[in-house]
Amino acid sequence: MRRPGVSRRMFTTGAAAAALAPAGLAATAVGVTAGRASGEPRPAEVKTITLYAEEVADGQAGYGLEPGQATIPGPLLEMYEGDTYEIELVNNMDVDVSLHVHGVDYTIDNDGTAHTNSTVPPGESRVYTWTTHAPGVREDGTFIPGSAGYWHYHDHIVGTEHGTGGLQRGLYGPLVVRREGDVLPDRTFTVVFNDMTTNNLQTGPDFEAVLGERVEFVSITHGEFYHTFHLHGHRWADNRTGLLESESDPSRIIDTKICGPAESFGFQVIAGEHVGPGHWMYHCHVQSHSDMGMAGMLIVSDAEGNAPGEPGHHAEPSGNQPETQGGSSHH
Repeated sequence: MRRPGVSRRMFTTGAAAAALAPAGLAATAVGVTAGRASGEPRPAEVKTITLYAEEVADGQAGYGLEPGQATIPGPLLEMYEGDTYEIELVNNMDVDVSLHVHGVDYTIDNDGTAHTNSTVPPGESRVYTWTTHAPGVREDGTFIPGSAGYWHYHDHIVGTEHGTGGLQRGLYGPLVVRREGDVLPDRTFTVVFNDMTTNNLQTGPDFEAVLGERVEFVSITHGEFYHTFHLHGHRWADNRTGLLESESDPSRIIDTKICGPAESFGFQVIAGEHVGPGHWMYHCHVQSHSDMGMAGMLIVSDAEGNAPGEPGHHAEPSGNQPETQGGSSHH
C-alpha cells in the first residue's frame, strides 16, 4: 500500500473512533486498520461500530459515534474492498430512523427502508450489515466492478418513506471504500450540497491544511437541485480516485464537477501544489447558489502558519461550529 510521507493514525478491527470534530475541523475516520509488512496481502476485516441517531440544534439531526455527539455530516466511514461493516444503529430520536447506504453490498433486510421493515423505532436499535468485494470476472467473461469508490449513507424513513425529512435535517454521512494499494490522504473533508446549504449550514464551512499535505474531498449532493463543485487553484483527474495512474492515463483533468441529488464523487489534491498557501475558495458554481452562501475556504497555511488572502465571507474557521463536521484527519 502506498502511503504519503505524513504518518496516518490507524484503528484496529471493531474500533469506533469517538473523536468527532466540529465543522471544517478534521475528525478521525472510522474503519482504518493497522499497517502490515510491505507486500503482505491485507486480510478482509469485519468492523463493528455503533451509530446514534439524535437531534441536534435548531431542529436538525445527525449520526454520531457516541451519545450526544451527533454531527452533520455524520462520521466518515472507511472500508477496503472485501471488508464488512456491522453497524448497530441506536435511535435516540422520537421518530423511526434508518440507515441506507449507496455503493456497497447488503441483503434486502439491511436496506433501511419501510417496505423491507428494516427501520428502527424510537428507543430501539438494530444492526445493519454492509459488505464489499474486489473486481472480478463472471463465468461469461464479463467484468465485475469492485466496490471501491466515494459513497454515502443516509436515513430513508424520517418525514416520508423516502427519508426526505431525514435528509433535510442532516441524517447523512460519507463512506469511502478503498482498493488495496490506493494512496492514502493526510486529511479528508466532506462537502454536502443539500438544497441551498452546505453541510446544512447557510455558509459553507472552512477546511484547514498545511502546504504539501495530501487532501481528499468527498462531494455529495442531496435535496432538489443540481450543484457544481469547484475548487480554486487545484485540479484532479475525473476518475475513481482523482489521481492519474500513469503518464498515458486518459482521464480528463478538471477543477469543476456537476453533482446531482444522491450522487457523490471524491478526489485527492496536494494542498497548494504549484500555487502556494492561501485562502482557496470552494463553492457551487451555479452562480445564484454561490451568491446565496454555498461557498467556503480551503485554508492552506505555510510552515509558519500563514495563509494569504481574506476569507471574503463570515464562516467560522475550522473548529468553531460544534454541531457539524466535514472532515477527517489521518495523521
